Amino acid sequence: MEEKKSPNANLEKKKGAYFAVGLMMSLALILGLFELKTFDLVVADLGQLHLDLMEEEVIPVSQQAPPPPPPPPAPTTQIQIVEDDEEIEDELEIEDMEVDEETEIVVEIVEEEEEIHEEEIFTIVEKMPEFPGGTKKLFGYLGKNIEYPPMAKDAGIKGKVYVTFVVDKDGSITDVKVLRGIGGGCDEEAIRVVKGMPRWSPGKQRGKSVRVQYNLPINFILK
Repeated sequence: MEEKKSPNANLEKKKGAYFAVGLMMSLALILGLFELKTFDLVVADLGQLHLDLMEEEVIPVSQQAPPPPPPPPAPTTQIQIVEDDEEIEDELEIEDMEVDEETEIVVEIVEEEEEIHEEEIFTIVEKMPEFPGGTKKLFGYLGKNIEYPPMAKDAGIKGKVYVTFVVDKDGSITDVKVLRGIGGGCDEEAIRVVKGMPRWSPGKQRGKSVRVQYNLPINFILK
């Protein structure tokens, strides 16, 4: 059966017209593009870059002092060459000693005695200094010779005065001082009585008389 086609639907007849229209539109588009105005691109001033270049400080190269010259070499010992036939006068004599298990070797040990300086003051010695007659006589001397100061008696001052002194090598009393006082004239009275004491038996260290520091408390009591 033969296919029927409408003459109006046949596009072959209008093919040339469509081609001409498309060509004209392309030419018009190309001409339009050529007519467009060109705009200059203005670049805004973005600011100038200022580089503050500091001059690099030139550090001089430190020069190290040259090392000191080495010390001169020690003098070498000269060796004297002696012929075989020459006799040497100085010969070392070696004593022939025979040592066996029964040989006794004596070693002598010398003990050095400790030197005692004359001006040195000791606080503790082998034999401490002593008041004539002992401690009981000392307290008796203090009670008999101390006079209570009127100022301290009126103010009601009482207590112990600590006195320090040095018993010399001959037993005499020197360097009398108050370690701790109570005032009111008691300190001065204690010093006066101590200075007036008779000679003591001196202290001894290894059988020799030495200077010894002695501390003595003196009690002031109101009755």
